Amino acid sequence: MKRLRQLDCTKNYLETVPPKLATMASLEQLYLRKNKLRSLPELPSCKLLKELHAGENQIEILNAENLKQLSSLCVLELRDNKIKAVPEEITVLQKLERLDLANNDISRLPYTLGNLPQLKFLALEGNPLRTIRRDLLQKGTQELLKYLRSKIQDDGPGPNEEPPVTAMTLPSQSKVNIHAIATLKLLEYSDKQAAEIPEAVFDAVGNNPVATVNFSKNQLREIPPRLVELKESVCDVSLGFNKISSISSGLCLLQKLTHLDLRNNVLTALPEEMEALKRLHTINLAFNRFKVFPSVLYHLPALENILLSNNQVGSIDPVQLKGLDKLGTLDLQNNDLLQVPPELGNCENLRSLLLEGNPFRTPRAAVLAKGTAAVLEYLRSRIPS
Repeated sequence: MKRLRQLDCTKNYLETVPPKLATMASLEQLYLRKNKLRSLPELPSCKLLKELHAGENQIEILNAENLKQLSSLCVLELRDNKIKAVPEEITVLQKLERLDLANNDISRLPYTLGNLPQLKFLALEGNPLRTIRRDLLQKGTQELLKYLRSKIQDDGPGPNEEPPVTAMTLPSQSKVNIHAIATLKLLEYSDKQAAEIPEAVFDAVGNNPVATVNFSKNQLREIPPRLVELKESVCDVSLGFNKISSISSGLCLLQKLTHLDLRNNVLTALPEEMEALKRLHTINLAFNRFKVFPSVLYHLPALENILLSNNQVGSIDPVQLKGLDKLGTLDLQNNDLLQVPPELGNCENLRSLLLEGNPFRTPRAAVLAKGTAAVLEYLRSRIPS
């Protein structure tokens, strides 16, 4: 099939891709999402390949040689894999515009990543990055690339060296890192597989203001009740990768909250009391059990990012979404949307609308592949006049 341009092998059981696939000389888009791949395919002759989508596999290593074969690539999507490192050779992808590495095991980035001239979108949420501050990640792709470029000139540790030990990485002998509370305003008790947060963790806070709480990767079944004690200062809470099934009223009292990460729990609904979180601008609800779009989100005016992928949401209300005039990212990938309402096209502030992996028939994959602006334009064209 020398003239084939698009090949979609999403949601199968592929463990390998035969190198012969590379003889499809006209291939521009290759979809390999939701398979069982352990590495990127070898595609030495796919000189025209512009998009490679290989999210939700079991890829652990990015082979530099395989990257060198993809010189025309504009979109590389590798979210939800097990990638531990990004090779410095990523800079061979000089035409790359979108790089999605969300939800992997990446602890540091090569500073040379800042030298990709066309890169406009870089997704890194859900990685245990140790050398880059979270507030820097939240400033967006261009600020992050600028930071990485600046580090190339610095005499600091190279990208493959161990980062300096800081309070963030210091292995605390006690149950809680008091130094981190005092200097970084960080209360961390993550990756302990704990069924509840020990009282000593909260006791250690004392009169110190805490801005960031990280209780992710435990076995929590509820929001820790004492979290409300931090309501005067806390603005960033991570409770991802637990077993939380409902949101307590205490969480709704954290009125300074701007970031809330509840991914990978067993939530089916959000309480209306969350309407009090007027400053909340990012909420991550990916990999839960929502069958309905949580209606309270329509009433949070500061929301900029709604991440709701990998649930079972069947419909959205475009009129109420349009009321969220700061909303820039709406991720509804891998849900149960049977149709996309044309009126969603009126949400012109959206910079990133992610709809792949839903059972709707229109817009078709070819339209989705053109990006958010094209999808919104297509939807507007279908609004009954």
